[in-house]
Amino acid sequence: MDAVTTRKYQPYSRVNLPDRTWPDQTIETAPVWCSVDLRDGNQALVQPMNLEEKLEMFELLTAIGFKEIEVGFPAASQVEFDFMRLLIDGQRIPPGVVIQALTQSRAALIRKTFASFVGAEEAIVHLYNSTSTLQRDVVFRKGRREIIELGMAGARLIREQARDSDVRIRYEYSPESFTGTELEFALEICEAIMEVWEPTPENPVILNLPATVEMSTPNIYADQIEWFCRNLSSRECALISIHGHNDRGTAVAATELALMAGADRVEGTLFGNGERTGNVDLVSLALNMFTQGVNPNLDLSNINKVINVYERCTKMNVPPRHPYAGELVYTAFSGSHQDAINKGMDALLAHPESLWEVPYLPIDPQDVGRTYESIIRINSQSGKGGVAYVMDKEFGFKLPKEMHPGFGRVIQEVADASGDELSPEVIFHTFEKEYLLNANGFVLKAFNVIKRHLDDDEEQSTAEVEAMLEVHGQETWVEAVGNGPLDAFCEGLRNSLGMGFTLHSYHEHALTRGSSSKAVSYIEIIDQDQEGWWGAGVDTDIIISSIKALLSALNRSDAKNNQ
Repeated sequence: MDAVTTRKYQPYSRVNLPDRTWPDQTIETAPVWCSVDLRDGNQALVQPMNLEEKLEMFELLTAIGFKEIEVGFPAASQVEFDFMRLLIDGQRIPPGVVIQALTQSRAALIRKTFASFVGAEEAIVHLYNSTSTLQRDVVFRKGRREIIELGMAGARLIREQARDSDVRIRYEYSPESFTGTELEFALEICEAIMEVWEPTPENPVILNLPATVEMSTPNIYADQIEWFCRNLSSRECALISIHGHNDRGTAVAATELALMAGADRVEGTLFGNGERTGNVDLVSLALNMFTQGVNPNLDLSNINKVINVYERCTKMNVPPRHPYAGELVYTAFSGSHQDAINKGMDALLAHPESLWEVPYLPIDPQDVGRTYESIIRINSQSGKGGVAYVMDKEFGFKLPKEMHPGFGRVIQEVADASGDELSPEVIFHTFEKEYLLNANGFVLKAFNVIKRHLDDDEEQSTAEVEAMLEVHGQETWVEAVGNGPLDAFCEGLRNSLGMGFTLHSYHEHALTRGSSSKAVSYIEIIDQDQEGWWGAGVDTDIIISSIKALLSALNRSDAKNNQ
């Protein structure tokens, strides 16, 4: 980009609205939603949906809770017409759901649209014609009056057809490319259409103001919507609908601001599928509202099902970073993020009635059918807190905090060597190899507590133990007395093998429940070089698990000394 090419463009015109009020508004209720997945979304596909796929998509949309669905352009192709007939003749339209069909302002197309409606209880006929300055000049070569007459002619024919129809017809009009149309002219043609249709507050017309091409920042679109709402005659007789596209990548923001500016209704698609960069994404819009405590009146509690049907029917993919729905949006690789999420989850468990407040997660993944297990995933960028979280949530090992750095370094080496994400299974197998199955120097063959003497004064309690060990391939018996089985075993190692170490930390917890439950012990020793080493052991006997943990720590220390 340089100064020469930049001169090809100019800033979009601002709206003279110094007393705009929308910045002070908030979205407190959901709009009327209208899905255009079967029309806008379908026409944007490399391979448009067949009848079976369109039916599956329609059933998904009704299950989610859409009450208005634009099912196609029945006058444009036989497939579109046949799908309308499939819905009506097959009685597949649920109570309360209204089908919508698009048509240009051409007599043959309007008549075929009404033919497709026969037998329906209610339908919305959606009339449009392009009003933008550019298309008037370049495409149609018509003046304002001719464009208005074209729209009004279509509106008159639609009204005539509606009078003769047994279907309850609702009217919708779109000045296509509203964002490229002078505001005064958009208002003029919409009011001309309203004069033909004669709406009332009880039976309002839908005036759809599409950002057919997103041409400005979202605040300017909001200004246009507020200006239009202020200046429209008989505002109470119209539902102001918005239909955003995503050419600038800000369709969701523009739609939210337009709702604050007075819009009543939103047309869009699941995950933003549509021409060029797509339509506004209704999933993001609805869940944005949800995170602000507003009921969106759409059921997205099983987001995986929505994704599966969408991808199967459209042959499109939901990107891994797509808001709320992507595979990775509830995942943290960064160590600091993982640690913060882990702590946030723990705090929430301690206060389950509190508001959802977890760092880096604006929504509870369970509210959209996701699980906590996928929140933290491990690669070379991950930290010790994330590794500990996976061990806890996936496998039940609650590693002592002091143990996190050491195991984190072990996993870091594996991740660096792999260059890829590590699955929970790889993390556990690494833990198992490093701590539970480490038999480099010391292997426990047998262990017995010969006798114990318990005293009210714990310091006076004693235990006599014997153990068979394999030490660097040689079997060795160890016998000793201490103030408990673990202490006695340590004394035996010092006395029989001349080992110099001290116990520094000890933790234990139940790993499983039931009559054959297992316990896990974690032990840190300080070796002769004053270096700390952690070990872990698992057994149905808590004493044996502690002995195994001690030997695990000794094996790790021994491996270092024998490198």
